[in-house]
Amino acid sequence: MKKILLNTVLFCMTVFTGGCSDFFEVNTDNTLNDEDYITEESEAFTGYMGIITKLQAIGDKAIYLNELRGELIEPTSNAPRELISIYNYDTDLTGNSYADPAGYYEVINACNDYLSKLKAYKESYRLDETYYKPLISGALRIKVWTFMMIAKLYGSVIWIDKPMTSLEDLNQFEVKDLDNTMKACKSLLDSGFDGVEASYEADWETWLDPTTAGQATSPYRQWKYMTPPAYILYAEIYLWLGEYQNCIDQIQGFLNDYRYTSSLSDYTYIRGLMLFGKYSSFWDESQDYFYRETVSAIMYHDKMGGNYSISQTNHLLQHFDNDYPNKYWLAPSEIGRARFLDTEFAPLGGANDEDWRHDCTFKQQNGNWVIHKFKQDASKLPYEDDVLVYMYRGADLYLMMAEAFNQLGKKEVVDALINRGIESYVDRFNVDEDGVYSGEWEGFTPCWTDMKTYYYRESEPKNRGYQYRDDGLRGSSGQGFYEFTDDKLQNEELILREMMLEEACEGKVYPTMIRMARRNKDASIMAKYVGEKYEGKGNAEAIRAKIMNGEYFIHWDLKKGTE
Repeated sequence: MKKILLNTVLFCMTVFTGGCSDFFEVNTDNTLNDEDYITEESEAFTGYMGIITKLQAIGDKAIYLNELRGELIEPTSNAPRELISIYNYDTDLTGNSYADPAGYYEVINACNDYLSKLKAYKESYRLDETYYKPLISGALRIKVWTFMMIAKLYGSVIWIDKPMTSLEDLNQFEVKDLDNTMKACKSLLDSGFDGVEASYEADWETWLDPTTAGQATSPYRQWKYMTPPAYILYAEIYLWLGEYQNCIDQIQGFLNDYRYTSSLSDYTYIRGLMLFGKYSSFWDESQDYFYRETVSAIMYHDKMGGNYSISQTNHLLQHFDNDYPNKYWLAPSEIGRARFLDTEFAPLGGANDEDWRHDCTFKQQNGNWVIHKFKQDASKLPYEDDVLVYMYRGADLYLMMAEAFNQLGKKEVVDALINRGIESYVDRFNVDEDGVYSGEWEGFTPCWTDMKTYYYRESEPKNRGYQYRDDGLRGSSGQGFYEFTDDKLQNEELILREMMLEEACEGKVYPTMIRMARRNKDASIMAKYVGEKYEGKGNAEAIRAKIMNGEYFIHWDLKKGTE
């Protein structure tokens, strides 16, 4: 086993510092299609890293595709025609490299190939289940996440259930619409693969360098974030399918358990005092706060132990930054940026004259406004596009639960999550004469507060007093509060507004708009906010009409377009 781990470490170090780059070429002809590529145990690890590198290649793609059609971003005069076509909701995107979903299918094909060949290896040779189960489970979850991403972008997917030797083989498979894709993804998570459940987590730190495992100095500390956990995939699937209590149960169950078992001073995912003013640090690799925010992320360079010579990078700065040699193809619209200063859009609170996230998200640079959140570390050079791309982060947990609780008519919980925090509703819990809290409120436990608390786990009572409490998304940052009412649609729009501010330019607002439009069978809220950035461009009404007509997915012939 020591030989296996050493081989893996050496391989990963070689790959991420300039060697063996051909192994990770994003090319359909190299999509893990060598029949014998798993010939010894170490290759079970290196094959998984091949999947991760294909994931890196499409990490930023959804940001461009969603933001161009969303409420914030517009192309500059420098932008190539391909980006302008997506911005204009063109129906003919033939040959458009941005719209082409081939990269997503390469990830899925890599997962299918890996699952098949790892199973075949295990059946012929001995492979410790301690390694086999987490690797199988991780590949399955990446496959599910990628299917979900395609469905949100294109409205349907080609459901590939076995390895292909070429993307021309896509024509052999069934096409599923968005709803059926989500159902099929849930079924994949439920059934697992080869008797392996989808919830096993890889212990990369212990596997690759046990001498530093669990320490802040471990070079593999970040690797646990490479693969989205099962609970968040289930939660998003349930949200799309309208199973709101199931969505809540997944996130809330994880957070309740995590809070109970973590140290009393751990504030991971909790929106409280320790995250005040730390928003920009979520994208700054020189800071430690992104550890408190990351659920799952696609990481590059420093986080994966590499350098810039092998192009293990995204292209966010190339698109959004205007320092040479970046291209500055995409910029914040005036109306999108102005929302951060608009008290009609969101209450600022106190003496604030702007939402404090404005200066973290935008910057005036070389005479123009740019998206700044992806370049928080001033020590990095202009071309070092190694910022992580979040699959899911702590804010998603709050926003998804708020959306689900609103559909269940729980406006107080929505207020707690978006505005004031669970701490403001501490009187909903039971409290004894000694001031010890117990019980639940809408599924939350008192561990979300900083009160002394009794818990009963494994028949043993445990008294805990947490150092940090939950103050909500806005309460933890000194913002004013929205007024939530019994009007679910109005509440939904307010949740969406908070998402526009909190997750600006992360590629997540637009899919949420689609979900809300489909749920309400009315896209007017989506048309309103998206349409605003087209005002004065001559096509605002045409764009609104397309959205109202349900034409909000990327137009692409999934089978013919990838041949």
